[in-house]
Amino acid sequence: MTNQIPRRAVILVLFLAGLLPACGGSSDAPPAPAASDEARWIPLFNGRDLSGWTPKIAGRALGEDPRRTFRVEDGVLAVRYDGYAEFGGEFGHLFYAHAYSRYRMRVEYRFVGEQCPGAPGWAFRNSGIMVHGQPAESMGVDQEFPVSIEVQLLGDDGSGARPTANLCTPGTNVVRNGELITQHCTNSSAPTFPAGEWVTVEIEVLGGERIRHFVDGVLVLEYEAPQLDPSDPAAPALAAGGDLLLTGGTISLQAESHPVEFRRVELLLLEE
Repeated sequence: MTNQIPRRAVILVLFLAGLLPACGGSSDAPPAPAASDEARWIPLFNGRDLSGWTPKIAGRALGEDPRRTFRVEDGVLAVRYDGYAEFGGEFGHLFYAHAYSRYRMRVEYRFVGEQCPGAPGWAFRNSGIMVHGQPAESMGVDQEFPVSIEVQLLGDDGSGARPTANLCTPGTNVVRNGELITQHCTNSSAPTFPAGEWVTVEIEVLGGERIRHFVDGVLVLEYEAPQLDPSDPAAPALAAGGDLLLTGGTISLQAESHPVEFRRVELLLLEE
């Protein structure tokens, strides 16, 4: 009688040792962070105040936010419109103090309340996370959106499927499946989320190489070669030495007329 170890036992040992993947695993999901990775996440929002963040509201100078569009309430970073009688096209962005190139960003958000009166219908339950953005101080006083790559956040508007974590490109273009994408917005494969539900969006930014969007841990959109749009009035002046490729830039959170809350905003720096 031979002394053989059953094949099932060998597989079990290899699986427990981490040498075999779990059945049904998907390469679409971001790699599960090791304990050391979790310790390296940097909170960009401290839950108490807006330290490290600067508002830029269309029609106002950098740093001016007299209606307190951006504020901290009950531990969340909130976008509010209770100080507005009418929206008046005052699109806003809250810029973080530092620019980055290669990182993973993790944000939890939800839409709440009612849209500001006088706002456009397309901005209903609409916000965004801007990456690879222009410096806040380079924006014109009346400029509504920074030149950037926008991870568009949407909520259910009752009209049917309305995915979140889409791509929009104010002053920019990207390459997808080998093709230059010049249309303003590209939908992701994410589901539609109702107002009031917390959603986790993660963005993997690899300089000028690739950007990927994840929703609740699932890959929903990816593209390459983020770049300035030479046909945009504000973009060409931002090209260093005429190079249109975007390899880094600012991060900002959007105020687009509908109240929204962010309760976690954090960053994991990636090595070159």
